[in-house]
Amino acid sequence: MFEDVVVLGAMRPREAALRLAEIGEDEAADLLESVSPEVLRSGTVADGAFFRWPFQDRPWQYTAHAYGHVAPGKARKLPIQFAGSINADKSLQGVPIKVTLDRLRVADYPGGSTHSILFDFYARNQAGDKTQEPLHFNSFFRVREGQEAAVIGYPIFVGLQVGADGLAFRCLTVNVKNDADEKLLGFLESDVFRSGMRLASTVQPVIAPFSEMVVGLTKTVARRNRNVPVQDFYMGLDFSDVPMRARLAEGSYIAVQIPDRLYRIWDWREWIYDAQSGQIVSVSDESSLIPFNYVVFGVGRYSE
Repeated sequence: MFEDVVVLGAMRPREAALRLAEIGEDEAADLLESVSPEVLRSGTVADGAFFRWPFQDRPWQYTAHAYGHVAPGKARKLPIQFAGSINADKSLQGVPIKVTLDRLRVADYPGGSTHSILFDFYARNQAGDKTQEPLHFNSFFRVREGQEAAVIGYPIFVGLQVGADGLAFRCLTVNVKNDADEKLLGFLESDVFRSGMRLASTVQPVIAPFSEMVVGLTKTVARRNRNVPVQDFYMGLDFSDVPMRARLAEGSYIAVQIPDRLYRIWDWREWIYDAQSGQIVSVSDESSLIPFNYVVFGVGRYSE
């Protein structure tokens, strides 16, 4: 889908510097430009070889993610678990579900205090004995730095059929600074798109070309000058007992863009969902929020 779309954290230093300079992140761009040729020859983030950023304090510079899950409940404080340690709900096999965007937090995106964000959400749909159809749906949000998009329960896929092996999701966010693209993407804020992709009532032959159009739009916008892909993650949710996989169940899934150095020590027990404030907060200090960019999407049963 997006093999040729590289998020900022995985770009080669020179390309990242160019993108950052285009959107006014001059200090970060200058620091990247100052990286010695010897370090550049040693490899890049995208190559999987060693490269150390000359700064370590910008949430948009990372590619690792931590995946959590909040189970349904009515308590004021709900615990968060690693999405691979929950119990799969096998009663969801063959059942239509509703997938919603419940949080889009912009702790720090590059370039300015207000961000226009193209949000692409992918799912693999399997209906009965039919071949799997890749689904894409786009949304467009305007979010101030350090805040969340003004959305909760935003429909993405309505009536998505769960296959015997579960589902696969992927999310890509693009920070849009190109003025022409901002105007173009305004149509995604219309009521038609705010109702999500309604699969139960959509004519099946329409799905594939619509998804291809959505993918093409995302790729075009992501490549244009002054636009920067920021967050990209993939989640395969199944019903197996394989230890390091994630499970499918009702509830809220959280994908947090974290520094690589925290990936091995991230502990979801240090965070809870406060149902009264609607925020993910620190257990030790409920005034402290997760200091990183994250996406929360909800999975629940759907009935016509």
